[in-house]
Amino acid sequence: MDITQGSLRNLIENPLAWLESNASRIIFLVIVIAAAAIVVKVVTRGMGIALDKSDIPSASIFINIVRVLIWVFAISIVLQPVFGINPTSLMTALGVGGIAVSFGLKDTISNIIGGFGLMLGKVVQPGDLVSINGATGLVKDVTWRHTIVTERDGSEMWIPNSVLNTAALKKMPESNEAMTTVSFTIRGNDTDTDAIAKTVVDAVRAATDDIMLPDNPPIVKFSGFSPYGIEGRVLLFTKPGVLLSTMQDRAARAIAGEGFLVQNAAGAEEER
Repeated sequence: MDITQGSLRNLIENPLAWLESNASRIIFLVIVIAAAAIVVKVVTRGMGIALDKSDIPSASIFINIVRVLIWVFAISIVLQPVFGINPTSLMTALGVGGIAVSFGLKDTISNIIGGFGLMLGKVVQPGDLVSINGATGLVKDVTWRHTIVTERDGSEMWIPNSVLNTAALKKMPESNEAMTTVSFTIRGNDTDTDAIAKTVVDAVRAATDDIMLPDNPPIVKFSGFSPYGIEGRVLLFTKPGVLLSTMQDRAARAIAGEGFLVQNAAGAEEER
């Protein structure tokens, strides 16, 4: 089964004879490939379980590297007996062309090194809530090239690992990422702010209880004054997987029509 011109000619001219003369090599190749596939499946599954139970982040970069190493080892086993290629000669040839290849793969190599740096340094790991250059989401995975961040609306950002090593990155607590607000204005003659705050909280909580982040009820904050009254806002905390706009819509509907609110301050300003 040596890869030579004569061997290829024999395969084309008399395939049955070629298969008979190379049967042992073909069987050996099939056995090695099957064994490598089984080992990859068992090892990767075991690594996934072990990583979940350890302090090492369970990102696919580690599993993918191990998978590649197993297949490289399997290929090195079959090169000489099956294909007649000396592994040492092949490695020497690859070493000579390694410089040229490294230039072509410099971005990939940078991303792999960056991924290892992120994981081993625990800068980011799956499950982290992060904000990167203004985009906020949950880290889904760190692959050998990219870090995958899932935003609240379900869209995924694939960020090169090398970029994460230089970009501004902020880790966020769940309540910060989940927070949104609805602003309102209280009429100037309604000065019992404590009673109004309780009314707003009760109304909003009843309307958003099923999508509210557990143990994070609405909070009313008053921020100042305007010609129409006291300015305030409701701080709302939304469960993962729910759009912030959904929470805002429910909260606004819950307090709409309350007698103590200025309903159309902007329109009143235009009329003046």
